[in-house]
Amino acid sequence: MVPPPHPLEDEWLWGWDPTPGIVSVWAEPDGRAFVWKRQPGTHVRQREDARYRPWVLLSSLQDLEHLGDVLRPEGPAPTPGAVTYRELEGPGALRFLVSADDGRALASAVLKGASKRLDQRVGHLRDLGPATALVLPPEEQYLVATGRTYFRDLVFDDLRRLQFDLETTGLDPSRDRIFLVALRDPEGRAETLEVTADGDAGEADLLRRLVARIREADPDVVENHNLHGFDLPFLDQRAKRLNVPLALGRAGLPGLRHRPSARGAALNRGPGGRDADPMRRARYTVPGREFIDTLDAVRRYDFSARDLPGHGLKAVAKHLGLSGPERELIPGARIHDVFLKDPERVRRYAREDVTEAAGLAHLLGGAPFALARMAPRRYERLADAGPATGVLDPLLVRAYVRSGAALPGHETGDGTSHSGAALHLFATGVARHIVKADVASLYPSLMRHYRIGPRRDRLNALLALVDRLVDQRLDAKAKAKKAPPGSAERHTQEAISAAMKLLINSAYGYLGAVGLTRFSDVHAANEVTRRGRELLGLMCRELADRGVTLLEADTDGVYFAVPESWTEVDERRVVSEVASLLPPRVKLEFEGRYAAMLSHEPKNYALKPYDGPLLLRGVAFRSSRAEPYGEGFLRRALQHLLAGDVRAVRDTYVDAVMALRRRQVPTFEVSAQVRLTKSPSQYLATRKQRRELPYEALLTNGREHWSLGERIRIYRATGGRAGLLPEADADDGEPAARPSPDDDARDYDVEYYVRLLKDSFAARLARGLAPEDFATVFADPDQPSLFTPSLADARPVLNVVRAPRGPEFGEEQEPQVVGAPPISP
Repeated sequence: MVPPPHPLEDEWLWGWDPTPGIVSVWAEPDGRAFVWKRQPGTHVRQREDARYRPWVLLSSLQDLEHLGDVLRPEGPAPTPGAVTYRELEGPGALRFLVSADDGRALASAVLKGASKRLDQRVGHLRDLGPATALVLPPEEQYLVATGRTYFRDLVFDDLRRLQFDLETTGLDPSRDRIFLVALRDPEGRAETLEVTADGDAGEADLLRRLVARIREADPDVVENHNLHGFDLPFLDQRAKRLNVPLALGRAGLPGLRHRPSARGAALNRGPGGRDADPMRRARYTVPGREFIDTLDAVRRYDFSARDLPGHGLKAVAKHLGLSGPERELIPGARIHDVFLKDPERVRRYAREDVTEAAGLAHLLGGAPFALARMAPRRYERLADAGPATGVLDPLLVRAYVRSGAALPGHETGDGTSHSGAALHLFATGVARHIVKADVASLYPSLMRHYRIGPRRDRLNALLALVDRLVDQRLDAKAKAKKAPPGSAERHTQEAISAAMKLLINSAYGYLGAVGLTRFSDVHAANEVTRRGRELLGLMCRELADRGVTLLEADTDGVYFAVPESWTEVDERRVVSEVASLLPPRVKLEFEGRYAAMLSHEPKNYALKPYDGPLLLRGVAFRSSRAEPYGEGFLRRALQHLLAGDVRAVRDTYVDAVMALRRRQVPTFEVSAQVRLTKSPSQYLATRKQRRELPYEALLTNGREHWSLGERIRIYRATGGRAGLLPEADADDGEPAARPSPDDDARDYDVEYYVRLLKDSFAARLARGLAPEDFATVFADPDQPSLFTPSLADARPVLNVVRAPRGPEFGEEQEPQVVGAPPISP
């Protein structure tokens, strides 16, 4: 049966103007809009110059009464020179849609009236508060009013994409220079542009050639890894100092413009500046092209996958198979020195950087591309936007404006607390024969099944959007499976599916974000979590009644151990039986099976697949601040523990301790990466009261200036000194340079790192061993005892700490089961 059409809901989700091929939109507050379009399947580009009426939503017309006859109701045809209004229907606070020929004049008129009413100067419409005024950026005003969206009828590969990457002599644009730029054009050709003369003249010439190459290639999209965090701010600062116009846009005056952003460059400084406000951050933008930072896609990917070794370009590219074993690697602090001696090596390194950035963009960038086909926002804004306030909110605003319905203002809530998600830890330690049963989008599914939406959403637009997203995600998944592997069609459909999953899963977060989202409703959110706890309790009880050992359960799914005699067929049967007991829209699926698992804490565990590498989840096992030697030890020890070989865990620990005491461990391996959160003046103001290792390491090594947000690698040296390793790579925060064996002093505090090995890293194995075995395994190898217990019969243990019974699981409380016998290896 073909489902009936949903024209209104489809307009809410996709817009209503069918114009194909839009690749960039730029609007000015004076009512001019510029739209760049590319004919699908070709490189033919057009520019459309349009007019629109800038608009704002207001709760009252009081602040515009001073306009007199200039203020008039909206008519069937535009009234030049007039400020017109239309009253929207319903009880929402924001009920007057007011428009004018010029947005600046409109804002000035509102602010003049508001300043008089409040008897104080009001400088911006945002200062009136979200219950009084809603003003969108000009491009979003244009897109909402017209119903247009980006990329209709285009596939990801239709866009002309260019990647560039700077190589600099250091991190501070006030004193360091750009000496080389790698560039990959839309046809995939990588090249390097280099300085040909010393001083300002040579660098200025390099920047002019870069601008000329970008304009010649005419990309729709410009990309790099950490583009907004390093390359663009450094380029902007150097161009200003050298008086080089950055004519990177397709229209308007040369230069980069700013837009506010939660992540980006701190205003008033470049990457190495010293006097910025860390709370004021911005991204760069130009008319006609979209600046996409692949670091955003990496962060979004890792938020769900949680398996990346870091977020730097080289680490991610290697992890995702985008770089080979011959990839040229040069420590960031040494790139310029290497260039002076072996320029071809640096050229290879830089070309591989832009090639990997292009690969990352293609592999992980499909979701924001698909979002831009839906949401009324610039593509580059959607690439770094949060799915709730950044995507769902614009969709809902467009839905209400399109429907002529008044919008509610933001509410702070009535004091009711958010009950939060359900999370149960049933057992800690080591279990074998593990199954993961996945609950697909539990909270959105409950919202749909029980029709739980925001009280103030009188159009039920949020639920309608989620319904359409689910239906069309399933359609996209089906189309992706039918498309040939590696084809543009499969890539497009997979991107649509990923984007819709992102939005679907953010619906509950949107509901519960009191004060942050327009339709937040803590009571509705609490009803969803209540239903979720009931359902999770039902799943856990039913699984336990079928003979499994529950380990951990939350809204993402359930981990459990099965009897050794079970086959995969038995495992799938149990999951299927429990799934049949759930509401129709809640899907419990068999996700995977593993040989063993160490359950440490909620959401912190290690999994050993039947085939493949160890999987670590949670900050207890994965942290960007962790010392590499400890992480390496932990991985080796976990492999042995999950295999049931306790004596091998002991051998691994002894080897690690003795390597430290013999100073066989390079200094890099004991160093930790930290991000600086205090400026030099802030730290010096408190230094007498409390000394902190990162800043002492800088000062001890002669560094009196540093940047907020800068990453450094530090270690504890002998005599209580603070050690500092060379700077991290300038471009993407890759690990600091590893000292060569000849340059490595290895002056670290050995006994400090021996203690850290036991107290921090080894401690994460404690729940997998009996207390007496733990003490034996991690006894100091240099302090032998005549009465050391044997580990011949030692085995990993599993301790059941709670049962799936009691009020939280819909039953009367029963005694907890504690100290269950270990599962034998």
